[in-house]
Amino acid sequence: MILSALITSVGINLGLCLLFFTLYSILRKQPGNITVYAPRLVAEGKAQQGGQFNLESLLPTAGWIRKAWQLSEDEILSVLGLDAVVFMRIFIFRLWIHFCAAYVFTGVVCYLLYYQEYEYISSKRVAYFYSSKPQPHQFTILVRGIPIPSGGTCSETVDSFFIENHSSTYLSHSVVRRTSKLQGLIGDTEKLYKRLSHLKLNNHTPQRFRRDGFLGIFGRKVDLVDHYEKKLEDLEDNMRLEQSSSAGKEVPAAFVSFKSRLGAAVALHIQQAVNPTKWVTERAPEPQDVYWPFFSDSFIKRWICVLVVFVACVALTILFLIPVVLVQGLTHLDQLETWFPFLKGILKLTFVSQVITGYLPSLILQMFLSFVPPIMIMFSSMQGYISLSQIEKSACIKVLWFTIWNIFFANVLSGSALYQVNVFLEPKKIPSVLAEAVPAQASFFIAYVVTSGWTSLSSELCRLTPLICSFFKRVFSGKDGDEFEVPSIPYHSGIPTILFFGLLGISYFFLAPLILPFLLVYYCMGYIIYRNQLLNVYALQYETGGKFWPIVHYSTIFSLVLMHIIAIGIFGLKKVPLASSLTIPLPILTLLFNEYCQKRFLPLFKSFPMECLVKKDREDVNDPTMGEFYEKLVTAYRDPGLMSLRYSRSGTEGYNSPLLHAARV
Repeated sequence: MILSALITSVGINLGLCLLFFTLYSILRKQPGNITVYAPRLVAEGKAQQGGQFNLESLLPTAGWIRKAWQLSEDEILSVLGLDAVVFMRIFIFRLWIHFCAAYVFTGVVCYLLYYQEYEYISSKRVAYFYSSKPQPHQFTILVRGIPIPSGGTCSETVDSFFIENHSSTYLSHSVVRRTSKLQGLIGDTEKLYKRLSHLKLNNHTPQRFRRDGFLGIFGRKVDLVDHYEKKLEDLEDNMRLEQSSSAGKEVPAAFVSFKSRLGAAVALHIQQAVNPTKWVTERAPEPQDVYWPFFSDSFIKRWICVLVVFVACVALTILFLIPVVLVQGLTHLDQLETWFPFLKGILKLTFVSQVITGYLPSLILQMFLSFVPPIMIMFSSMQGYISLSQIEKSACIKVLWFTIWNIFFANVLSGSALYQVNVFLEPKKIPSVLAEAVPAQASFFIAYVVTSGWTSLSSELCRLTPLICSFFKRVFSGKDGDEFEVPSIPYHSGIPTILFFGLLGISYFFLAPLILPFLLVYYCMGYIIYRNQLLNVYALQYETGGKFWPIVHYSTIFSLVLMHIIAIGIFGLKKVPLASSLTIPLPILTLLFNEYCQKRFLPLFKSFPMECLVKKDREDVNDPTMGEFYEKLVTAYRDPGLMSLRYSRSGTEGYNSPLLHAARV
């Protein structure tokens, strides 16, 4: 949309400029028009009004441009005086300050993107791969659309197919089964076992006895240890029954492991069957990164969910305009007085008006925005991603563009959803509309950086929300203080916030530079605070090898192009067409730079090249631990729901043996 709008705008502007230049070149030579286009020369006797028409006067010429360009400053001074010179210097100074700032800033950002970040992170990604030990996901692919013949099983079909077609590299496979209900039982069992273990360790604690009624206040008093042990035994019995029934619920999908990374890469990137919908391969995530509920849904259900998620995202975007309109009403006291006439007396108080217009709008917006990341995680989990990292990456992109649209564009345009869409349907109006609207919201976004950015960092450091949730869990649900889960790094909410503030800095750096010190404080605080959180709070749930970086790159490129469009509109409003025209190449050059970066670096973030794979495989030949690794690889992708789990004191050793075994060659 932006690229097509840009091309249209460039074509319209160039066409209008050529049209006006041509008309001026013709009209200034027509009889009688010299008093319009050169009255001073007529008055001084340096030009005469022509009275005859000639054909040459209809031919456009650019001689006037050459004469105007060649006119020196001394000539202007001698003819029109110093005031005229100062007048022309004003154009030069407005022009070159902003023009150079836009070019220099764009050049610096692109240089940092290429050399300091993209190239550096790419080299780090390769170095990380070389230094890592053999990982199961490096040797494994996921195969879907397995054509199971009548009377056969999925395991037999996979085994025979890969022995026949990948006999030298095929190692083993694990067939996927539907275990969604079983996963729920296991989760309940593990939670109950943790509570029981804590009560046994603290045998004399008053929390051991509790009433079994509402909120632990009503009902008879019971011994929680005996109560939990009985409940745990019942859950184990249900879990074993579900495990036995799940053994036959095969899904036409399997994790297939190979003896080398190159063997897995060959099977991944080459079409396996004549029918491209059969034996579909994709890269396997890490075993702990697999999102097992994905396999419990049918293809039709996942396809419907994709459409539902799209509609839900659009509906959420439209509904979010309600708090945006409310916030915009708070930033304009006259609108607020119109809506609520009885508040006129209170709104006249200086302190109240400052709080309402300065702090309250950003606080309300941030409160509503805090609900968006978990909603986007839920939406992404419905779309059919096979790994938690893919779900979080998808949610990260959704939250980022949701924030850009609803926080930036919705507040800047300050209109209905239909008006916002209409603006982007008329590309020629985009620069002028943004040039008028963006500077007007500078004070709001400065307040937003302070109230949302600084406050969120302080809240992140103090972790007030988890603290409050932990308190209520202990009071109302009877959970003990020792029961906790180490949180994972919230990429889906942290990355969009950081990138959105980067967009504000890039967009406003020459419109309202006052925002830059506030952003500088935010990034300095965030750098220290998140280093502390990564060291002491968060745990690693999965590793993508830096695959979130392309999101950062694309967001920065979008911010630069947005800044260029605003600059073009600003120069146009300030009646400096030369600066506006000279800025037009900037977004084009930026998009070309982005295209080059895609060709140069992006393939490395999708998969490692054969050169890296072969080098690592050769190192593994002399590694004495590879035999042990292959043994673990056979069972690495077994569904956790089918693993034997026994928590209670009752039961036999037979329950400790796994129900299902992976096929191995």
